[in-house]
Amino acid sequence: MRRVVVSGLGAITPIGNNAGEAWESMKKGVCGIGRITRFDTTDYKTKVDAEVKGFDPSLYMDRQDIHRADLFTQYGVAAASQAVEDSGICGKVERERFGVYFGSGIGGILTYSEEQNKLISRGNRRVSPFLIPMMIANMAAAMIAIKHGCEGAVQPSVTACASSASAIGEAVRAIRHGYADAVISGGAEASICEIAVAGFSNMQALSSAEDPNAASLPFDRRHGGFVMGEGAAALLLEEYEHAKARGARIYGEVAGYGVSCDAYHITSPRPDAAGASRAMREAMEEAGYQEGELVYLNAHGTGTPMNDKLETLAVKKTFGERAQEVLISSTKSMTGHMLGAAGAVEAIAGLYAMNEGILPPTIHLLEQDPECDLHYIPNTAIQASPSLVLSNSLGFGGHNVCLAFRRA
Repeated sequence: MRRVVVSGLGAITPIGNNAGEAWESMKKGVCGIGRITRFDTTDYKTKVDAEVKGFDPSLYMDRQDIHRADLFTQYGVAAASQAVEDSGICGKVERERFGVYFGSGIGGILTYSEEQNKLISRGNRRVSPFLIPMMIANMAAAMIAIKHGCEGAVQPSVTACASSASAIGEAVRAIRHGYADAVISGGAEASICEIAVAGFSNMQALSSAEDPNAASLPFDRRHGGFVMGEGAAALLLEEYEHAKARGARIYGEVAGYGVSCDAYHITSPRPDAAGASRAMREAMEEAGYQEGELVYLNAHGTGTPMNDKLETLAVKKTFGERAQEVLISSTKSMTGHMLGAAGAVEAIAGLYAMNEGILPPTIHLLEQDPECDLHYIPNTAIQASPSLVLSNSLGFGGHNVCLAFRRA
C-alpha cells in the first residue's frame, strides 16, 4: 500500500483562526470558553460555550457564496483554503486525482433554525430558496471541491463527533489504494443555537457550570458534561512519493486508522469499552506499534463522566500494564467539543506535538477523578518526544475512530 502524509494544515477554532494560532494557544493552555453570546440564555441551564472569535469569511469566499453558505460551510471552506495554501499543492496534482473527504456531525442547523422561524412567523413564501443546499451536511465538502477544482471523489463523513476523524481515515484508505493522490480532509461544525443547545442540554450532555474555567473538565471529578464548541479543521493528505517529488513540507505520516462500532446504544458507549479499545488496537497495529514505545494520546476526553471513565478503561484494555506510561491530554478542555470538527483539530494538535516535542495539557484538571487514574498532563504542557501519536474520536451511535501518526 502507498504511504499517506500530511502536507498542509488549516483550522478555525475558539482559540485561534489558523492551525498555528490554535497550536500556540494549546501549548499555553488558553481557554476558549466563555458566556454564550448567540442568544439569550436566561431560561437555559447551559450558559457557556466555546465560540469562534473574529472570523471573517470574506478572506476565503466571495460575497455571493457567503450568503449561500451556512456558517459550518464557511468555517470548512476557510480551514480547507488554509490547508491548500499551506501545502502549496495548487497546480501540482491532477484534478481527477484530487478529492475531498470532509465531514460534519450536524450540518446546517443554524440555517434550518432560522428558516423554520421564518416559516412560523412569516409564512412559507419567506423561506429561503437556498435552505436545502445550505442545510445539507455534504455542502462544506462540495463547496471546498468547487473552490479548489477537486474532481476526484468528494465524500462527506457523518459519524457524529467522530465525523472529521472518519473523513481523515477514509481519505487515507482512498490514497493508499490508489484512488487519489491528494485529498482535503477534515470537518466543520457550527451548531451553537437555541434548538441545538436545548437538545443537548435536555439530554444532560452539556455542562451547566457558569464559570468558563470550571465547565470543560475532562478526567476531573467535577466533570458534569461537555461544552459546545464550533469551527473547522483541515488536513491536506497526500501520497508520500507525490509529496516528496514536489518538495512539500511533511508534518507526519498517517500510519494507522482503526474504526469500529459499539452496536450498543444511540448515545451511550459500551460499558466494557471494547469497541473503543479495538479501534485503538487496529490503528496501532497498522502503525507497527512496538511495546515500550513512548505514546502520546490526544483523548476524546469530553468531560462527561461516562465518556471519561470508559475512555480510561479503553486505554487500560489496549495497553495493559503499560497504560500508566501513555501520555494523555484532552485539548477539549481548551476548545470545548467542536463535535464534527473535533477529530481533525485534535489530529492537528497531535502532529504539532510530535514535531515540536511539546505535549499540550488538560487544563483545569485540579481534582482527578479516582476512576480516571492515568497520566492526563494536567494544566501545563510538558516536553516529550513520542514516537507514536494517537487521536481518539468517539461519536453518538457508537462510532469509534483512532488515528495514528508517525514522523515520515
